[in-house]
Amino acid sequence: MAFGVTYRDAALPLGGIWSSPFARWGGTLAGCSSLDVAVAVTDRALDERHVDRGEVDGLVLGWTVPQPAIFYGGPTLATRLGMPAVTGPMISQACATSVAALHQAAGLVESGAGPQLVVVTDRTSNGPKLDWPNPSAPDRAPVHEDWVRDSFARDPCTGEDMLATAENVAAEGGFTRGDTDALAVLRSQQYERSLADDRAFQRRYMIDVVLPQGDGGPVLLTADEGVRAVEPVRAGRLPTVRPGGAHTAASQTHPADGAAGALVTTAARAGELSGGRGRVRLLAVGFARVAPVHMPQALVPAARAALKAADLDIGSVAAVTTHNPFAVNDLYFARETGVRLESMNAYGCSLVFGHPQGPTGMRSLAELVEELRMRGGGVGLFAGCAAGDTAAALVVEVTD
Repeated sequence: MAFGVTYRDAALPLGGIWSSPFARWGGTLAGCSSLDVAVAVTDRALDERHVDRGEVDGLVLGWTVPQPAIFYGGPTLATRLGMPAVTGPMISQACATSVAALHQAAGLVESGAGPQLVVVTDRTSNGPKLDWPNPSAPDRAPVHEDWVRDSFARDPCTGEDMLATAENVAAEGGFTRGDTDALAVLRSQQYERSLADDRAFQRRYMIDVVLPQGDGGPVLLTADEGVRAVEPVRAGRLPTVRPGGAHTAASQTHPADGAAGALVTTAARAGELSGGRGRVRLLAVGFARVAPVHMPQALVPAARAALKAADLDIGSVAAVTTHNPFAVNDLYFARETGVRLESMNAYGCSLVFGHPQGPTGMRSLAELVEELRMRGGGVGLFAGCAAGDTAAALVVEVTD
């Protein structure tokens, strides 16, 4: 099942989408609330882009891992950003949260609202452990849930974990351990491109995390943390996660922490905020769900639904980025769409730089936009899977 939605008049100004570097699980940001990280990153992004905060009409906050005081998340975030009269919805849709939040903001703009600030943030490190009251149990012991680990480990609809979805698609599609190793090596090499010339590509969209910490020095994150180069020999020596499986530690992503954001407005206003040079039009979105325990397949119907809603085909697309927590995601997508593996994720992807869930898609979209700007413009497609055998996709058009 899939559906797409067309946007008539929703856009971002050039430079109006950004992301922090991503920190590894248990790394630099592990002790920081993701809301604090969101404030630091968004505040800096708005200042660097000379955004008039008085013009922001609403805020859409996306997150998937609860943090202290998240109940007041949206209004608190807006107040801390110097916009005490601003509010808006909070969105949570697993790994599709970035697309869902942009979709919400685009709908508000097309309904007549002013510019919408989208903020997506998550900390998978030190996720909460919850106790749910269970008075009907014989010993009245509570039900325990580790929010992050249990979510990764079990889909309540199937009882299977996320790795099972990847191994199912690999086995049924005939994708081998050699295929996933080769894809992991390719994506690692593409990520290295983003580091060239003192990270010139990443600096086009990336915002440092600078968090004051009382009397001590600030928490600083100025580059991705936890990325390890994947070389052919090393990849071939790693054991598969499951006996007989196709994926190793190199061909699946790692959990991470970070934040990202965007400013959504009308096409005319986006052009003005870009100094008349161009804009990033949001053309259409697609959402899809596939058969149980087949999550990596969902990118394809989501992408097709978005392209159909935009009245385009895959041949019209100049650049593609994906959220690919498993190598088989891209292998399957390329086989079904005809997109060459080498032409996707030209500067890396979540398989390499990690997956903080909520902001993951926004970072890939930021990279998509900047790749298109470097090409002089064109149509781009982002697609990413999400929990529950679902996926979301977004089609954009950049003029620069």
